[in-house]
Amino acid sequence: MNVGELFSLRGAVALVTGAGSGLGREIAQVYAEAGASVVCADRDAASAEGTAKTISAAGGVAQPAACDVTDVDQVAATIGQAVTQFGRLDVLVNNAGIADSDRAKAHELDLAAWHRVLDVNLNGLLYCTRAALPVMLAQGRGKIVNVASMWGLVGAGLFPLPAYTASKGAVVNLTRELALEYAAEGIQINALCPGFVRTNLGRHDADYDRIRTEHTPMARVAEPAEIRGPALFLASAASNFMTGQLLVVDGGFTAR
Repeated sequence: MNVGELFSLRGAVALVTGAGSGLGREIAQVYAEAGASVVCADRDAASAEGTAKTISAAGGVAQPAACDVTDVDQVAATIGQAVTQFGRLDVLVNNAGIADSDRAKAHELDLAAWHRVLDVNLNGLLYCTRAALPVMLAQGRGKIVNVASMWGLVGAGLFPLPAYTASKGAVVNLTRELALEYAAEGIQINALCPGFVRTNLGRHDADYDRIRTEHTPMARVAEPAEIRGPALFLASAASNFMTGQLLVVDGGFTAR
């Protein structure tokens, strides 16, 4: 297998949640460029449509899907429609996620906000995975890429993020557990752990941007497009003997 074949997704079908913006949009685009037909799922229907149109305009194949990952029925319908339209599902990227909105410490945390973050970041990931696995099992192959975070590996510390760090830590270990459960079934399940990336996730201000830069050894914040290579690696044949692993893309933050 040559280099081009190793990283090709020609003939594959991928579904990316949270594809309307940020990392999800970049992942959907690079998968399409690598040859996959991509279902761009997002709670915001207009954003999903925008990503799909961008891919189509560039000569790729994409289908938008309005989907709230916290709604089990919507998730099942979205994956069912993808399989009906394209005949299979080879790659699932669980990217949809939200962060603590108020950076409150645990004793001040609004419990409704806690449940909302866990519902999207953890429950939503499980709902999507649970719906996709029967399709992949029937095929005898598949790849699932969970978007966790470096905060799933270490405590935030720089500012309070109790719900986000808890959810991403759970995603990290759920990735390991699911990888072991399905390793013998031809399904590889791995996680991306991004560091600070220039997206709209969470609350932003000048002080926050300064802290992010100062605490990243590479002395800068990543651009969303820098997730493309790692995401493509985990979806392609290049990672066929990897499962239950964490690919950390954090500018050196967790190397300290």
